[in-house]
Amino acid sequence: MTNKTKNIVLIVGFIIVLILCYQLAVSKTLALKKDYNALKKEELLFKNTPKQLSLLKQKQKYYNSLLNKYQIQGGSIQNNLLKTINIFSKQNDLKVVRFLEPHLVSDNDLTVKTYRFSVEGNYNALVKLFHHIEQQTKFGEIINLHFVKKKKNRTGKYYLQAHVLLKSFG
Repeated sequence: MTNKTKNIVLIVGFIIVLILCYQLAVSKTLALKKDYNALKKEELLFKNTPKQLSLLKQKQKYYNSLLNKYQIQGGSIQNNLLKTINIFSKQNDLKVVRFLEPHLVSDNDLTVKTYRFSVEGNYNALVKLFHHIEQQTKFGEIINLHFVKKKKNRTGKYYLQAHVLLKSFG
């Protein structure tokens, strides 16, 4: 063999040894390093788990207290709203004329429900009802309030009717 051939064989052999070393040792080491880093990240997450759990429990207590404070017990908001209106109506001599199904609008993971209902009675009691709904129970905000003065044909007496749109998020 000549020196040129020996040099070529030496270079080819060296390249083959480098490839074998990478396949047998270096690639496995890099894969283990990647797994090690992933496990380290998981370990950090698990170290913070008790703290996150306590924060979540505190949030749950806070939200439950809000639900109790604003009288939103189990069931849907629609049922709770109707129940609140009925209770207030009985106490203040009002009459619930209609309560329609909510209108739903979804936009970017936000659901907006619009409740339509009509109540009949005197002006002061109606205003107290709307204040109670919007401020004390926090069902949502009244976005439209329309008063209509109507006349009963049989008796000739006038009465006041309010048509309400209530917007709620969630």
